[in-house]
Amino acid sequence: MKLTINAYSTALFATWYFIEELGLLFDAGDGLTSNLMGKCGKIKHVFISNADRDHLAGLLQYNQLFAHRKPIIYYPKDSGSFPFLAEFTSKFDPHTFGTQWKPLDNEQVIPIKPNYEVTCFENQHIDVEGQLKSLSYKVEETKNKLKSEFRNLSSAALIAIKKEKGDNFIQEQIRKTILIYSGDTPVYDYSKYDNCKVLIHEATFLTKEELVSGNNKNKHSSLEEVMEMVANINIEQLIIGHFSSRYNQQQIDESIFRLKKYYNIKIPVHCVPVGQMKKDILHSRTWS
Repeated sequence: MKLTINAYSTALFATWYFIEELGLLFDAGDGLTSNLMGKCGKIKHVFISNADRDHLAGLLQYNQLFAHRKPIIYYPKDSGSFPFLAEFTSKFDPHTFGTQWKPLDNEQVIPIKPNYEVTCFENQHIDVEGQLKSLSYKVEETKNKLKSEFRNLSSAALIAIKKEKGDNFIQEQIRKTILIYSGDTPVYDYSKYDNCKVLIHEATFLTKEELVSGNNKNKHSSLEEVMEMVANINIEQLIIGHFSSRYNQQQIDESIFRLKKYYNIKIPVHCVPVGQMKKDILHSRTWS
């Protein structure tokens, strides 16, 4: 499936990623509706990674304009901000209705359309013992494929076997991870992101040293750590965003180029520029 991904992601100010073909929105920071406008009507499922304001502040206007489309907003189950928002919006915009608000537990699986599911998993952005407050998301596609032992048979032979023993006898189910969205999180477990087609990962800081010295309450990643991880896992394309506005775009571009060369990364690497919306990310300029 071709994926059309539009996004805005600047640390502290706003983050959102919209995957058109799947009707998926990951996070809903400011500028969501003003940038996507009518395309917001295509959103069926909204998955929020955490309750930081730069990840949810766009929900108020989105809900006011598109609640009639009956979207579902999913959120980490122990984030109290979302039940409050649900109650507030029902009073602030009482003429709008249809939105569903659903808490998610760790490793919960949500079907979003035939053959596609989203699985959430806990990350380490917000570390509160015994509470789930921060999630990453994995999108998987399921397909039925002819088993290898039947691939050289004629069509007539396959039809005969299918009639006698059914589809499940000659087919096997193949699951592929087509996209993973990290949300805000430090790099902590390479296996969480291995073997996917597209990885969207945050990189708030450029270097490991800046990450260590950063006086941030919740935990984030550095570009250096993300590129090191990508060099050691199997993915097809990388999208990086959530850069701090302390950097200008030239600094970010130069760091991506340098680290891509240093770690010998051959896959396309895409960047969401600081302070700008990026359209159709996978089919625009890369450091390939």
